[in-house]
This record gives sequence, C-alpha cells and structure tokens, in this order.
Amino acid sequence: MHLTWLDSNSWLIEIAEKRILLDPWLVGSLTFSNLDWLFKGDKLQERPIPENIDLILLSQGLEDHAHPPTLKQLDHQIPVVGSPNAAKVVKGLGYTSVTALAHGETFKLNNQVEIQATPGSLIGPNLVENGYLLKELESGFTLYYEPHGTHSPQVKQLAPVDVVITPLIDLAIPFVGPIIKGTNSALQVARWLEPQVILSTAAGGDVVFDGLLMKLLKAGGSIAEFRSLLAQHNLATRVIEPTPGERFDLQLQKRASVF
Repeated sequence: MHLTWLDSNSWLIEIAEKRILLDPWLVGSLTFSNLDWLFKGDKLQERPIPENIDLILLSQGLEDHAHPPTLKQLDHQIPVVGSPNAAKVVKGLGYTSVTALAHGETFKLNNQVEIQATPGSLIGPNLVENGYLLKELESGFTLYYEPHGTHSPQVKQLAPVDVVITPLIDLAIPFVGPIIKGTNSALQVARWLEPQVILSTAAGGDVVFDGLLMKLLKAGGSIAEFRSLLAQHNLATRVIEPTPGERFDLQLQKRASVF
C-alpha cells in the first residue's frame, strides 16, 4: 500500500493496484460559499492532477472535501463513491457513475478493494457525514479514514485496522468548541483499532489560510505529544509525518492469525 499526501484532506491511496483519489483539493482556492472574508485557503504550489485514477472517494459534501474547482477539472467518467451529500455535489457537476454510500453500506472496486462507509463528522444539527474503511481483499490490509476526528463507537468492531488517517492536532473556536478533534480522539481510536501506522490529516501541508475564521481558530497538541501519549499507553503504532507530494510505502506487516 502506498500513500501520497496532497495537502489538507487530499490523499492518493494506492491499494491493490488501484489508485483512489480521496477528498481532492488540487487546484484553485478553497472557500466556503465563496465567502473569502470568512475563510480562504491557497496552495503555495498547485499539485499536478494525478493520472490514471480508478476511483474518487468523497467523505463529505462540503467544499474542503468535495472541492468544486477540482472536481470540475477531473475526468467526469471516473467513478465516484461518496456520502449522500457528496454524491449530490458530483451529480450536479455531471459525473456519470456515482454511488452514494450510507453508513454500513459497502462498495467493491473490481473485486479488489472493499469500501465500507462508517459514521463520520457531524455537520450542522442533523447531518452525519462519512468515514471509510478500505480493505485490500487479497492481502486483508485495511485503512480507516475520518477527517474531523469524530470516531463512532461502531468502528470498534472493525479492529484491528492496519492504517488510520485522522487529525492528530486539535482545532477549536473559543466558546464554540472543537471543529477538528485531534490528540485525545486520535488516541482513543488508536486504542480501539490498534493500527500499525497512523497519519495526520486536515492540518499543515504547503497551504496558507486567511480570513476571519483563521483569526478565531486555536490549535492544540503536536505530533511529538501524540507520540508520547502512544508510548504512555503501550501502543506500538508508528506515527508517520508525510511530506506533501511525496509517495511512500507503508511497509505493513501481516498480522498473526488467531484461531
């Protein structure tokens, strides 16, 4: 299994010889409802759009996960799997093969990769978006992704999981609360799933942010602090800090079978 972090929540996942583009923001600025004054993200360098993509996977319908300028540039013939809210976005852009996954539902990519939707982030008062478990069917290796650090207790039944991608740094608005749950939430899911590897998403990368929201946000925690917490809880999980744009091999080990 190979991963390439493309900044923010965007990843290229290479699994079972398939190339899956996850929550891509690759071109243009990132805003919400074109409110630049509230929030705007710009890349220090735009990443080339990866070639030979087999599937686009979207966890949410918000612009930082289903980024309209990027989705407009991608080939609309590429199959898309997403939350029901994300599926509406890509259908509106003219994509021809779109599968909406409700929580607990699965999708198989060429009988090589199984994708299961899990409960993810709460967006607004009633909408719970998606997390995902990806499983390489031949090897059995698994990857779990949740981009806001909202981990449903239901994911305990997925254990053990080999790779977890989730925030490791907290982002909160004073008097409002966390919008990204990092340190403690990541520790909790690491204890539940006992991954071989955990990687941070949602923060950092070659990106600059501006706007009123950025003046209000407060960050907490660090990668070093998280590593220390893993050691304190006797967890052997490796923390990888990816370099944006660099492809790397996860070098996973087969787990011993239990009978």
